[in-house]
Amino acid sequence: MAPKKIGFLLTPGFALMSVTSAIEPLRAANLLSGRILYELAFVSLAGGWMRSSVLGAFETQSLDESPDRFDILFVVAGGDPLRFDDPRTLSWLRRLDRRGVPLGGISGGAAVLSKAGVMGDRRFTVHWAHLDAMRESYPEALIERRLFVIDRDRYTCAGGMAPLDMMHGLITSDHGAALARAVSDWFIHTGVRQAEAAQQLSPELQYELHHPALVALVNLVNSHIADPLTLEDLAMLCGVSVRHLDRLCKAHLGKSPMRFTRELRLSKAAELLRQSSLSIEAVAEATGFTNRSHFSRQFHGQFDVGPAGWRAAKRSPMVRQ
Repeated sequence: MAPKKIGFLLTPGFALMSVTSAIEPLRAANLLSGRILYELAFVSLAGGWMRSSVLGAFETQSLDESPDRFDILFVVAGGDPLRFDDPRTLSWLRRLDRRGVPLGGISGGAAVLSKAGVMGDRRFTVHWAHLDAMRESYPEALIERRLFVIDRDRYTCAGGMAPLDMMHGLITSDHGAALARAVSDWFIHTGVRQAEAAQQLSPELQYELHHPALVALVNLVNSHIADPLTLEDLAMLCGVSVRHLDRLCKAHLGKSPMRFTRELRLSKAAELLRQSSLSIEAVAEATGFTNRSHFSRQFHGQFDVGPAGWRAAKRSPMVRQ
């Protein structure tokens, strides 16, 4: 069997962990099998050394030099991938798609693929920091909050450590479970996660909660960021009275249910301001605030700075997934 050629298109400031989590399992598969099962190629717009978020670099071929045939081509993007808009790169991705090359996205890579218009009716995932901005920008897209999604000829994962889990599935499909297990053991990756595993800590761990009503509250608030529920609706859906929910929140969270809800929505807004190029009005709407002035007052009350000031201060090229 001929080796599979796996390409990685690196965008400026790509996340080093996301790349190494993807390429190391493939290298280990070659090593442990004693054969070249996967050939790796690194591509960027102009070629040469491409620097990551922490300055580590890969030597790459330019788009003009790279082959047109890959068994899979992954786009690796960090920072704010929704702002990526290089016409040559997007055109190149569309050309690969027309030639039937399977495409993948790592971390924010699916945002670049979506910008290129090559996701079609495929399901996909993206790093949780980009999920809300992606849903605002591509309301018809089939985005799923999962570690990784393989839908026909599209391979996407959330970045970070998730490529390890996706590559385990890829190696299993290509060369069997025994080799995939050996690769996982090689990296002391004994807890291989399934595609549907959560991208973030559960409410129980994130907030150290144990009461089921409070766990339900966090899940409800997170799933209704854009259309916040009333206190009465929250209590009903949590299975307790309004007074009981208020007592639970004050005892375990140190604040009322509605204050907790507002702070969660504002934290999500701060995340969107830092990670996306959405307008302040769009961020306000995406987090359930009726207008910009009301949103700005609430935001300033929580963070002691307005949304525009927060965005300017918190955006950093060193923040990558």
